[in-house]
Amino acid sequence: MKYRRFMAAVAAMTVMASMVSCGKEKKASTTPAAESSAVSDTDKRSNDTVSDDEEETTDSDSKKTTTTAKDEKSDKNGTTTAKAGEKKSEGTTATAKNGSSGSSSGGDNSSSGGSNSSGSSNTSGGNSSSGSSSGNSSGSSSSGGSSSGDTGEVKEYTAEIVLGSTPKVTGSNVTVNGSTVIVTAEGDYIFSGSVSEGQIIVRTGVAATEDKVTLVLNGVDISNSSQPAIFIEECKRCTIKPKEGSVNYVSSGVEKKSAHETGAIFSNDTIKLKGNGELNITATASHGINSDDDVVIESGTYNIDSRKSGIIANADVTINDGNIHVKSGTNGIKSEGTLNVNGGYTVISGGTKEEKSAVYAYSTFSYKNGYLYAAGNKVSTPTYSDHPYIVADLGEVIGGGSTVEMVLDGTQVVTMEPQNEFRCLMLLSPDVHEGSNFYTVINGNGSEEFNVSLGQNLFKLK
Repeated sequence: MKYRRFMAAVAAMTVMASMVSCGKEKKASTTPAAESSAVSDTDKRSNDTVSDDEEETTDSDSKKTTTTAKDEKSDKNGTTTAKAGEKKSEGTTATAKNGSSGSSSGGDNSSSGGSNSSGSSNTSGGNSSSGSSSGNSSGSSSSGGSSSGDTGEVKEYTAEIVLGSTPKVTGSNVTVNGSTVIVTAEGDYIFSGSVSEGQIIVRTGVAATEDKVTLVLNGVDISNSSQPAIFIEECKRCTIKPKEGSVNYVSSGVEKKSAHETGAIFSNDTIKLKGNGELNITATASHGINSDDDVVIESGTYNIDSRKSGIIANADVTINDGNIHVKSGTNGIKSEGTLNVNGGYTVISGGTKEEKSAVYAYSTFSYKNGYLYAAGNKVSTPTYSDHPYIVADLGEVIGGGSTVEMVLDGTQVVTMEPQNEFRCLMLLSPDVHEGSNFYTVINGNGSEEFNVSLGQNLFKLK
């Protein structure tokens, strides 16, 4: 009898447990957005690579770009008011509609080779790097390092490196030559500290076509007056990852003497940038990020201040996410292949030369999602777009340092202060739709209001 009672109790408990596991709700499915046609810029092939070799006259100390979030309403007289229930954004912060934010690249440039040179971050308290380290490393050591880490970072690193005049290395696959650190094999490497006239080189070998290298930057400040601060010499798959919560600086004064090894960050192969930290990049004589192959941005905040192109790739440039702010002396973003904008929040201020573009794509420009705001002499327009988009021909050259507001459906979506002269604006946003209205406010003067149709919308301001 006791046995039967026990078995009956077990059976009852089994039935009750099966009823609890059936209480989950089914999620609704979503369908992709419909495709819409776009018109390409017929003048963009005149923007050739050779013209980047010409001497620039931009005074980098006068550059300033500020952006504000899409949380204000603006009338045509330039008066702005915060939307009800929302906080008005501060002058140097750009916030996407989805809540992601990044600092603008305003502030002063330093001279080439200086430490903490970017000045483009909106952080207070100066440089967050941990300074130079004493000690010596004659080559690779045997023990691997571990991080105190944050969520999503690897807990064990192939090596931990503290930069300085004599870098300190704990781990393997790293050699040191003076203040230069050389990564020689695949793995995850975490860097901290600051160094003047220093460099990180990745050189895994010509035959190592499948090697994966990740450079985690945890509060670094690297400057170099004659070489790239980070040089990916040989590595097919290299990722630069600003560590979550960290602010990092790299700067270079290397000049554009040839098509190679020019830029604050230069890679002979595809380079990927991702992470939840911030990276400030200053190039006082050439490009910010330069790749002989592709540039892919997955996440993170990047403030780029460059004498030449901000981001340039000999193949494709792809933006999947992240906060990107570019002040450039020539092209803002330049792709010799395809430019793909799939997400993120990007604000670009281009250079002064007439043949240069704030956004330039030699082949195809595909826009699917994300926010992109640009000011410059001209732009390449999307050859494919999932959304209607806006290009504003201002009809005259506007002086650098002017205040520009773009207003969509009565809401101020961005405020910029381009550091150079400009005469063209571009707005890419999933919020643009047929029937939207758009106008600009430049130095407090509002333009006429335009109605948006499908595809390309080219508005000529009087």
